[in-house]
Amino acid sequence: MKKRGLLLLILACLALGSAPAARCAQPVDKEYVIITGGVSLYEWEKFKAQPHDHWWANFVHASRVRFDQMRQQYGPDARITWLIYKPAYLKRSKQEGRDLVAMIESVRDADHLNLIWFDKTSDMIDYLNYGKDRNQVKIADLEYFGHSNKACFLFDYSCELDSASKCWLHETELTKIKRVDFLRGAFVKSWGCHTGEEMSGYWHNATGTRMWGAIGRTDYSNDQQVLLCSPGGRWVD
Repeated sequence: MKKRGLLLLILACLALGSAPAARCAQPVDKEYVIITGGVSLYEWEKFKAQPHDHWWANFVHASRVRFDQMRQQYGPDARITWLIYKPAYLKRSKQEGRDLVAMIESVRDADHLNLIWFDKTSDMIDYLNYGKDRNQVKIADLEYFGHSNKACFLFDYSCELDSASKCWLHETELTKIKRVDFLRGAFVKSWGCHTGEEMSGYWHNATGTRMWGAIGRTDYSNDQQVLLCSPGGRWVD
């Protein structure tokens, strides 16, 4: 009778077709991903009325605050991956006169993170698509900390060129990210400026997941435990 029952279960899964049959498989593991962009350099920003990134750790600190929240929200054993744009921190290290890469890697060790450095957008996308066994490990939470505008994540804003970027993820490139990377109902948020004005719509169309973004600017200068929209701004998905 046990063999007959098992056979009936297998036949039932096959009869339901490929999508429903997936429900008979083992539950997938979850991965929580934070992408951190680079900071600007003083040599470009010093002439501006409102310079960016007085503190080298603007985005690193905000990311770390979120790591702590994730541990509380998802549990101490949550699988957290940190993708961070390395060239900006190598260049800022020379400005600061200290090894910022080593300091960031100490955060990895203290917070038990899977740290992945990248220097090209394609490397970051490849990790999202292939870095884990995406058949069994799905992204349940993806968040971005860094410079941005309404159409782009700007990984190196004002780092290589004054007020410009040489490494970015544009809204028209989002189709390179596979829909199957994400768990159904995954939480996605951009903590950069302006992405709720346009990029969030492109993200949803490309990936099937909704991305929270800001209308207006976001404020990394406050000392609170969460980032705020600047006056007049708001979050949308």
